Amino acid sequence: MGYNHSHSHSHHDHGDLKGRNLFISILLNIVITVAQVVGGLMSGSLALLSDALHNFSDVISLIISFIANNLTKKKASFQKTFGYKRAEILAAFINAATLIIVAVLLIIEAIERFQNPQEIESNLVIWLSGIAILGNGFSVLLLKKDSESNMNMKSAYLHLLTDMMASVAVLIGGLLMKHYQLFWVDSVLTFAIALYLIWMGFDLLKNSTKILMLFTPDTIPVKKIVEEINAFDSIENVHHVHVWQLNEDETHFEAHIDFSKNITLSEFEIILRKIEDYVLHKYDINHINIQPEFGKDDAKDIIVQD
Repeated sequence: MGYNHSHSHSHHDHGDLKGRNLFISILLNIVITVAQVVGGLMSGSLALLSDALHNFSDVISLIISFIANNLTKKKASFQKTFGYKRAEILAAFINAATLIIVAVLLIIEAIERFQNPQEIESNLVIWLSGIAILGNGFSVLLLKKDSESNMNMKSAYLHLLTDMMASVAVLIGGLLMKHYQLFWVDSVLTFAIALYLIWMGFDLLKNSTKILMLFTPDTIPVKKIVEEINAFDSIENVHHVHVWQLNEDETHFEAHIDFSKNITLSEFEIILRKIEDYVLHKYDINHINIQPEFGKDDAKDIIVQD
């Protein structure tokens, strides 16, 4: 038996806005990618063609984020009792993994370019990298706010931010090559961007993995919560505890509770509401499921291996 908070679902409009922003970013990046491929072939610039490849990876990651954002709106069913609430976490995991792969490719490319500097023949490269900076910059601004509170949006945002920084590297490299014959700057900047990307991508990969693996959030002290609930009236023992996140909005707490006397169902409801209010306001746990027990002979450890 359990008791759950009722949730208001007024965030649908916000979800639609996220979807719109992602869609605009997808269109912008398709235009940038096509322009860079054409420009790269016309100018013979490897830097521009590799930048086009990074932009294409952005398009893929944005499409993944867009699909995930739409899936979360689908209703739960008998076969999918949680609906698609984890779609955005899965998208964040995929995009974080590809971020790290892109970063490794950038490092290889930077080393190769450092050993064999590519001279840029045309002003076209400088102009196109400038257009890419503007396009990606606009996309970055569109997604920035949501990236602070949503892993899926953060993964898309990081792909775009990195690509914008890579375009800045191409632009600076192009200008310095054209005016000062400094061929190494582009490689050094690319290498620095890749290291930043690995650092950010790993953090996102780690956090999304923790949710997918049902790990207890770092902010929730299970032993302390158990001790505090044990102090409630009529409660003998709290055991067989699970704390996990369904997604970034929902944290679940489930436990077996031994009662010191054979209480009625209405008495249990009163205690249950107290526990629910306590864990919600103190630890932001918004879904609770308690199995009441009296004199039951089972394992009384806080953590029981199922």
